[in-house]
Amino acid sequence: MGLRLPDRWIWDFWVAVRDDEYHLFYLQAPRALGNPDLRHRSASVGHAVSTDLTNWTVLPDALHPGERGSWDDVAIWTGSIIENESRWFMFYTGTSHVEEGRIQRVGLATSDDLMSWEREGHEPLIEADDRWYERLGSSEWPEEAWRDPWVIRLDDGFHAFITARANEGPTDGRGVIGHAVSNNLISWQVGPPLSEPGDFGHLEVPQLVDVDDEFVLVFSCQADRVSELRQAALPIEPRDAVYVVHAPGPSGPFAIDAAKAGLPEGLYSGRLVAARDEDWVWLAFVDHDQSGTFIGELSEPVPYPWTPV
Repeated sequence: MGLRLPDRWIWDFWVAVRDDEYHLFYLQAPRALGNPDLRHRSASVGHAVSTDLTNWTVLPDALHPGERGSWDDVAIWTGSIIENESRWFMFYTGTSHVEEGRIQRVGLATSDDLMSWEREGHEPLIEADDRWYERLGSSEWPEEAWRDPWVIRLDDGFHAFITARANEGPTDGRGVIGHAVSNNLISWQVGPPLSEPGDFGHLEVPQLVDVDDEFVLVFSCQADRVSELRQAALPIEPRDAVYVVHAPGPSGPFAIDAAKAGLPEGLYSGRLVAARDEDWVWLAFVDHDQSGTFIGELSEPVPYPWTPV
């Protein structure tokens, strides 16, 4: 059993673990919109809890767009949560009406209990740096991609892995893993990307995890965002997919050209989660059924690694 809401679609999500509870934070939008393509400009962050990653109890919403005129007043998009010194830090993506939602930035909300969240300041914390990253208007790409922050703690501080686009290369293949570092989760220094462009228009919902002393990079990409260069090398037509890349260390190098699909067709924005039995499992959202109809619900756990049938 996954999680389906009768009145709202669910898609991208992130998980925080506290004691014996898994806290799920997910993007949601009203099914009353009718057209699921409209959900992106109506997204807020819902919250549910589980002890087994299968049975979920829905809790009050976690975060909604900011007040009109703020940098995140259109919608809240994908993020991640990290605990530090008994406080929870939620990094999230925001867009603004000022730029018609076309520029993405990363901001922060904090909580003492995972239930009540307060924005830290009124400005974004991490923005794309044009020394390395594409800005709006510098190519035919319709947006300034700087979203889906995945924040982790390493020996030398905190690192953010971000969906971004390089400022060079063919337009359809500039997707890279953006990178920023911090010592305190508040002040961030943006650095060059951790992957090379070429294969994808964007690498959505990145996640980096250490699975049995091997670093695994996860990201997602739709079929129509796979570059012509990669398509020419594929034996079959590309599909919307969750991809896996193995890396020698947390800073890569990430050989994106070697990425392989890690989940069955129809599942998207996958996350690896450590289950109670210490095995890793996938969670993802159910993107579409066999007819191509959008579903918008959380999947049941899928064993990792998934082996294609």
